[in-house]
Amino acid sequence: MKLNWSDVTPKSAWLNRRSFMAAGVALAASPALGLTGRASSLSTDEKPNSFEDITNYNNFYEFGTAKTDPADYAAAMTTDPWSVEIAGLVERPGNYGVADLAPDNALEERIYRLRCVEAWSMVIPWIGVPLASVLDKVGVQPAAKYVSFQTLLRPEEMRGQAYPFIDWPYVEGLRLDEAMHPLTILATGLYSDPLPNQNGAPLRLVVPWKYGFKSIKSIVRITLTENQPLNSWQQLQPSEYGFYANVNPQVSHPRWSQASERRIGAGLFGGRQETQMFNGYADQVASLYAGMDLAKNY
Repeated sequence: MKLNWSDVTPKSAWLNRRSFMAAGVALAASPALGLTGRASSLSTDEKPNSFEDITNYNNFYEFGTAKTDPADYAAAMTTDPWSVEIAGLVERPGNYGVADLAPDNALEERIYRLRCVEAWSMVIPWIGVPLASVLDKVGVQPAAKYVSFQTLLRPEEMRGQAYPFIDWPYVEGLRLDEAMHPLTILATGLYSDPLPNQNGAPLRLVVPWKYGFKSIKSIVRITLTENQPLNSWQQLQPSEYGFYANVNPQVSHPRWSQASERRIGAGLFGGRQETQMFNGYADQVASLYAGMDLAKNY
């Protein structure tokens, strides 16, 4: 029988993570802090990257542009208390805690491929909840067509926000049908632990068929709108980064090919592989884009 990461969590780790955090125990000093979720049939059977790979090679420009900057500086970000404002075309707007949106008894394990627009990739075991469950909870109004997300703006703790190469705060968005798709999750955990700060604690989006920059981190606002939001990278470089950002090996980035990718952790010469359409999730999501020109709608 194939074991999942949630199956091998030691009994000593079966702790209530939120009450444990409320007691003021830091994650770095808490190796027994556990977070388990039901295994999902939507998970890939590919071998996940190590916890060290995932937490030490990352883009989170709020802390700097180097891959190691998030791991080096994100500990300065305060994540407790935390609330997410849900606004716009919803029936029950308001401020919600992480436990309201992703209660422990609803958590699922999702082992997903992640493909960065920079042509590197990983496999990551997330713990989280379907975004659809959150949107159902707040009630989507009929006029809503898009979902916009906003990252925390706190330059005193997020050193990269001192540099205005992006119009902070970071903003991303999805079409409503993309947001409601079963693959789309809000993640609160990684392996069996709550999300480390450098990976988007305490709540981040994960959309595995899109380039990684779509999976916005450290979310503080979710807004349902009728109009398509202007995303941060689209605003900064519209010729390079579109709204959809679906993984597509047939459409090159203006400065590099997207036909292949470097798998982090597989060695300098052994980690190159062909990129799959929709990052390997075409069977599940291609129908969302039927009839669309995917080169034009990049």
